[in-house]
Amino acid sequence: MADSKTKSAVVDTTEHQIAVHWKEEENYKPTAEFIAQANLTDPAINERFAEKNFPQCFEEYADMLTWYKRWDTVLDTNDPPFWKWFVGGKINASYNCVDRHLAKYKNKAALISVPEPEGEDPVTITYQELYIRVNEFAALLRDFAGLKAGDRVTIHMPMLAELPITMLACARLGVIHSVVFGGFSGEACGLRAADSGSNVLIYMDGYYRSGKMIDHKASAEIAVAAAEKEGQKIDKILVWRRHPDKYCSATPMVKGRDFFVDEILKDYRGKLVDPVPMDAEAPLFLMYTSGTTGKPKGCQHRTGGYLAYVTGTSKYIQDIHPTDTYWCMADIGWITGHSYIVYGPLALAATSVTYEGVPTYPDAGRVWRIAERLGVNIFHTSPTAIRMLRKAGAEEPRKYHYNFKHMTTVGEPIEPEVWRWYYNEVGKQKAVIVDTWWQTENGGFLCSTKPAIDLMKPGSAGPGVPGIYPVIYDEQAKEMSAGTGKAGNICIKNPWPGIFQTIWGDRERFVKQYYSKYCKDPKSKKWQDWPYFAADGAVLAADGYFRILGRVDDVINVAGHRLGTKELESACLTVPEVAEAAVVPVVDEIKGRVPEIYIVLRPGYAPSKEITDRVIATLETMIGKIARPKQVHIVPDMPKTRSGKIMRRVLAAISNTLDTGDISTLANPDVVEQIRQVVQGKEKVATKEGPEDLKQFGKEE
Repeated sequence: MADSKTKSAVVDTTEHQIAVHWKEEENYKPTAEFIAQANLTDPAINERFAEKNFPQCFEEYADMLTWYKRWDTVLDTNDPPFWKWFVGGKINASYNCVDRHLAKYKNKAALISVPEPEGEDPVTITYQELYIRVNEFAALLRDFAGLKAGDRVTIHMPMLAELPITMLACARLGVIHSVVFGGFSGEACGLRAADSGSNVLIYMDGYYRSGKMIDHKASAEIAVAAAEKEGQKIDKILVWRRHPDKYCSATPMVKGRDFFVDEILKDYRGKLVDPVPMDAEAPLFLMYTSGTTGKPKGCQHRTGGYLAYVTGTSKYIQDIHPTDTYWCMADIGWITGHSYIVYGPLALAATSVTYEGVPTYPDAGRVWRIAERLGVNIFHTSPTAIRMLRKAGAEEPRKYHYNFKHMTTVGEPIEPEVWRWYYNEVGKQKAVIVDTWWQTENGGFLCSTKPAIDLMKPGSAGPGVPGIYPVIYDEQAKEMSAGTGKAGNICIKNPWPGIFQTIWGDRERFVKQYYSKYCKDPKSKKWQDWPYFAADGAVLAADGYFRILGRVDDVINVAGHRLGTKELESACLTVPEVAEAAVVPVVDEIKGRVPEIYIVLRPGYAPSKEITDRVIATLETMIGKIARPKQVHIVPDMPKTRSGKIMRRVLAAISNTLDTGDISTLANPDVVEQIRQVVQGKEKVATKEGPEDLKQFGKEE
């Protein structure tokens, strides 16, 4: 674990800079065993994907796919920032993920779908069976539902094999799919259906979560009403059944509108559908951002460039081989699931595992039992899930005989303390870790170490991945140098094939939100004049590694010092008793805003003043007096979304006696009142109107 770095000096900051107090961490090396089998071991990749070879370097990814017609132009910049990739090429995503593997891998597992009830066996679907099932459902979509290339369909389904089958059937026809996270409300589904112009919804009747059957079809009625309120009529709802020939919902089926897929499929047994050759720039899917405020934002992803990018990064960064059993524990309703459960792994003929339920149900060993039983050797999850697994059973992985060669973390910055647990306990000090940074809009990874080539550093995403040229700008568009310890806004200097095409139906918002801030010349057709603004704060170390500090909107301005919430939370997690931490801003008459800390203790510890004092002392020691919190609250649990994300906006509202807003979609809405009583006391405190920055804190669009 050599090459320990010197600590970064604490630097003065202006109001335009995010203060950075994080020390440099030790480096970890990939094992010789991992390097010996890796897809990418040649450092010449850096030269091949250097800026002087852009954009032609990305042909290396496109050449991993099978094309009906090769492209004429790699990158068309005539309508900036609406870049076009592999122009003139013809391709089909379903063919690349299924058909082309049959000659060599038809009897190999493509998908393994693990039910939540342990009494139910995993369902294994070979590439041959996937081919048949995708064809049959594509025939149903075309001939029964009347869908054709360019139409949109909204899918609201849980994590079962029928979901990727549905997506691949859409892709086969060129139908644009819009998958809504299964944990979202029917209203969220309906609003997305209305925005995309979908007149067909695809549902599942029910699914298991924490040992209970969830009536999912009930949300379809809400979705229909929400869509129709927006002027979009839903003509058909196709309902997959969780159990064959058994309806798991109390919600009646509506005659002439609702249809059981298994019943209709009987008319399409054995039907084959030729994949439709799609233009490389034809939209493959819409992925709506997950927030609960404002108009849904449909990120429109292209077919050719997106598929090339997720295939290339799956091979080089995820190190996926056809012989691997790969488990990404994300939900397919998020971009991670699209890119790194479905399209990337299946394009490489891997075996991709999905799991229906809660990772800690019925106990803290469930994930490790699944990994052991299925022989999973690549594991991919989020810091949220890693913290949850650590909290539920820190030594639980030791009981199981799985063998990971590679592990990914994705979705938010991971605290060094949590990274080390992931490496030591989950990876058993053998698995290489890639700490990836990217966003819904980006299609695939932007920053990550190359697993067999680069050293790992806890808490740091690493350099830009091949062909990505990140830069950090301050608010005045001045580039911030490496190794200074000064943070700013991370941007990407160049386009890449995975970048989304536009916001569905809103070109103006696309330009304004992602490109106008740092555009050097609005009339220019040179890509160099159009940096992509990610709205994340970051700092660049002397070794070229980026450390992501979280959303720029989530920075707390304390007397002119802009403190990143993620850095404060990371410091809290170094206190041994602390399992989870969340930091929010609270009004202070002198300093403007100060941090307030919420912590959840690990099992076996009781709340005490000693623990809160240690949290405060740790913050002052690691960051400084400026980080001293107004209060430290020990709470029974954090308010969380169904995907496990802490809803910091709810905590900020409680701290500032503001309205907490809609909490009905939380996984644990009852905990909000418990937290309120911890902070405000038993009696209800009248809510007040707060400053706009506090009302918006922790909210996504």
